[in-house]
Amino acid sequence: MLILGLETSCDETGVALYDTERGLLADALFSQVDIHVEYGGVVPELASRDHIRKTLPLVEEVLARAGCAGADIDGVAYTAGPGLVGALMVGATLARALAWGWGVPALGVHHMEGHLLAPMLEADPPEFPFVALLVSGGHTQLVRVDAIGEYRILGESLDDAAGEAFDKAAKMLGLPYPGGPHIARLAQRGHAGRFTFPRPMVNRPGLDFSFSGLKTYTLNTVAECGESGALSEQDKCDIALAFEEAVVATLVIKCRRALREEQLKTLVIAGGVSANLSLRRQLDEALAKEGGRVFYPAPRFCTDNGAMIAYAGARRLQAGQRDDAATRVRPRWPMEELSPLAPAGG
Repeated sequence: MLILGLETSCDETGVALYDTERGLLADALFSQVDIHVEYGGVVPELASRDHIRKTLPLVEEVLARAGCAGADIDGVAYTAGPGLVGALMVGATLARALAWGWGVPALGVHHMEGHLLAPMLEADPPEFPFVALLVSGGHTQLVRVDAIGEYRILGESLDDAAGEAFDKAAKMLGLPYPGGPHIARLAQRGHAGRFTFPRPMVNRPGLDFSFSGLKTYTLNTVAECGESGALSEQDKCDIALAFEEAVVATLVIKCRRALREEQLKTLVIAGGVSANLSLRRQLDEALAKEGGRVFYPAPRFCTDNGAMIAYAGARRLQAGQRDDAATRVRPRWPMEELSPLAPAGG
């Protein structure tokens, strides 16, 4: 099956073609960072308008790159949620229109399932079962994955997600949106040990996360350093390093705990924060000592992208799942509500 995938859940427009026999044929991505940076975060109305402008041209570009035409498509997958409702509607309505025009089925895909399955696009994918750490801008979750659609949430953020915490810490330091890459770059020049930030909720049982206290601690540190004037560049680097160390250490501790409790050795990490090099290095080192292994998507598939939606949609469409004629999006959509993947006719 040849599946077209559309991703328009937030501030990136992603389109991809995935073939169930040949793999990923082509993909394209347009980031709206330059549009939202002056506002310090995503403006939903601007995001929706830009998806309207960019999605169809990207579809045409991807089809041309792959040497395919609409008549070759066997199904259309699109992100149905979670995400910004206006942005989701852009992708959903275009996907349904294309599917209707081509006479093929359409299927709404769960955005986080797309992230979770992104490592399956690699040459050496993980095998089930495994624990997944999903760390995107709006989500931080630990999930036990026994098969596609068989998910059990082990822990999640009770307030800000890790990506949101990076964005807010960056704003405190006068850094542009999105904050994660800018914090990471500053941290490389930080002096280790000058500041030690708390590792939230690691000394209590459970696998939930909370980054609001860490955000407050960062704000207080910025205020203390700035009492005698503006923060120096080294102050910013040292605070960025301490903040990054705290977030990374917290995620690593919770991942190791989840693997022990589930008696598993395989960890999948996906979502925008999974591109953080310090997090990757520390997870690799920690799991190697325990005989485990970490799987990641390629860096370009860590952020929102059409390839992960095309792959997730292809697996479900191949199993015979279809949407009815109604166009529905779900800004909030618990992963545990997803149906298990069953073979066609099963």
